[in-house]
Amino acid sequence: MAELLSLRRVNDGVVAVFLASGAPVGHLKWISGVWKFKALGYEDTELVPGGGPLTAQHNRTFALLDAAQISAALLAQ
Repeated sequence: MAELLSLRRVNDGVVAVFLASGAPVGHLKWISGVWKFKALGYEDTELVPGGGPLTAQHNRTFALLDAAQISAALLAQ
């Protein structure tokens, strides 16, 4: 089975996205009727918006919060 990202609700408009290892890789934000992925990464201790291992997927949109579909899309090479 493919690796699944975990989704954790922050509030009604934001869901944090984590790798299976627990490392944070971004957020899904409810914007204009869709969930938009906002990648994030770290350089040393500095947060880098739009960075990290899923930077190529920054701003990808999703209609539903389905962990399996989101994982497949964001982790596709």
